[in-house]
Amino acid sequence: MQWDLTYHFNTKEAFEEALQGVYQMVNQFATFQGHLGEEDSFVAYCLLMKKFEEEASRVYQYASLKSDLNRKDVENAATLNRCRMAFYTLSETTAYVEPELISIGEEKVMAMLNQHPEIEEFRFSLEKLFRGSKHVLDSASEKLLSLYAPVTSSAGELYSALAVGDGKSVDVKLKNKQVVTVTQGNYRALIAQSKEASDRKKIFEAVFNTFEAHKHTYASIYNNVLQDNKASAKARNYASVLESYLYHNHIDTSVFLNLIDVASKHNQSVKKYIKLRKKALGLKKYCTYDRFLELAHSNKEYTYEEAKNLFFTAIQNFPTDFQEKAHEVLKDGFVDVEERDGKATGAYSSSVANLHPFILLNYDKTLDSVFTVAHEAGHSIHSMYAAETQPTMLQDYTIFVAEIASTFNEHALLDYFLTLPNASKEEKIMVIQKAIDEIMSTFYRQTLFAEYEYLANQEVAQDKPINYEVLSGIMIDLYKKYYGMDITKEGVKQYVWAYIPHLFYTPFYVYQYATSFAASFKIYKDVKENVPGAFDRYIQLLRSGGSKYPVEQAKEAGVDFTKKDAYMAVVERMDTLVAELEKLLTEE
Repeated sequence: MQWDLTYHFNTKEAFEEALQGVYQMVNQFATFQGHLGEEDSFVAYCLLMKKFEEEASRVYQYASLKSDLNRKDVENAATLNRCRMAFYTLSETTAYVEPELISIGEEKVMAMLNQHPEIEEFRFSLEKLFRGSKHVLDSASEKLLSLYAPVTSSAGELYSALAVGDGKSVDVKLKNKQVVTVTQGNYRALIAQSKEASDRKKIFEAVFNTFEAHKHTYASIYNNVLQDNKASAKARNYASVLESYLYHNHIDTSVFLNLIDVASKHNQSVKKYIKLRKKALGLKKYCTYDRFLELAHSNKEYTYEEAKNLFFTAIQNFPTDFQEKAHEVLKDGFVDVEERDGKATGAYSSSVANLHPFILLNYDKTLDSVFTVAHEAGHSIHSMYAAETQPTMLQDYTIFVAEIASTFNEHALLDYFLTLPNASKEEKIMVIQKAIDEIMSTFYRQTLFAEYEYLANQEVAQDKPINYEVLSGIMIDLYKKYYGMDITKEGVKQYVWAYIPHLFYTPFYVYQYATSFAASFKIYKDVKENVPGAFDRYIQLLRSGGSKYPVEQAKEAGVDFTKKDAYMAVVERMDTLVAELEKLLTEE
């Protein structure tokens, strides 16, 4: 039930030797400066970059995974930082590459590429380079920006140090005199199990009080993110920060803005669901954290083995190859299951070129954790298909399509629960609630956070000062718009912007949960309804890795993100589920 990192390196000495080899490769890149127009040098550069991708990825993943097993281990953190510095140094050393290639010209570069099939996998990245050449600076400017990379990208590390490294569990005394230890990893489950409103409030505040206590610091760190976004977009001549994050993958800003428009305006069923919950739960006051409460009570727990078997059963009618990959990604040694002190919170799948994916969980035996197993397995299955089909430089798929595979698995698992024979009224309510909550959390909630990012960056674009009051004010307005809820009545909830790590680590990431969910819902619907070729098109999307632009990949799989209809299917599904839930709740 824990990672076996000897898959990468058997000894510390082996790791150190590999890390030194990575640094030696970094130094070699400097020798190509001024020579990329020479065919032999151009080919050698590409082959070295491929080798670096393969070997540096192994080194970095090992250090990253080891650090995540215990974020409080200073030595592990230092080792990870050394690996990061290799990439920072690479960025500085190779700052000349893009300007030099652009100066050589697309025609000559592509002519050299055409003569050497051994570097064919670089074609797509070179096409993207020349498409975005107007946003590439001269060599001196690129080098200057690279020198500042450790500073401009420090916000994520600062956030991690404060939120995780300095994070502490909190002991809370409940109404029945029981004392529980509350962490970011278990507070949702504790709230879900609590029958007392006062206890739920205490548990929630045990986690969120720290964000209020450090609100000035979190706001300063996030301002660092915003200012970096603005400076980078401006330096590279983008029309906006939003465009700067979408342009590289050929995603039109309308894709993002259409999502916000649909989710923020078509949320009547969201507000209706909240009212249904308040009434069904008999609450005088409904708080955001009450979303963790089940409408139908169950003390049922699922062991990790049971979770795996439920997932395997849910996909038993899918092609054999897909099922085999599902079993492979959840093999012992590649999944770290249980929560431990210092371990990174949440869950993820970590994949690098040509290597077996690793999955991190903080499994707590809840139904949510069962779905998390299926979700992360989806990412790993995606990576295995990409590695099986694509060469090294084309395996890394974009975030935009990454969540399609994970939520596709969740749809399958959800349908399996819905079709269990002899289900009681309570069981039906539980499963429908799960389906609705998935839409609430993955489509509406993530879009709300995406709009928050958009609005916060607009504030900076207009040279307005950023502080915790501004950031909280944006969140307060958005919760009213999306949910019809006034979070000021919950005190510390307004600091939810400091609770979401993606906002600090990977700007303009979270909207892709919503787009991927919309895509996976449409693709899964086609598979479920036996539309000819639907599953084959889905597998082809997984196999395509990072070989095409993501909007194109989704369109080939049956989803056109240039149209609002891509999102309206989710809205209609929400309407139907809420109506079904209302009917069940009012039945005698």
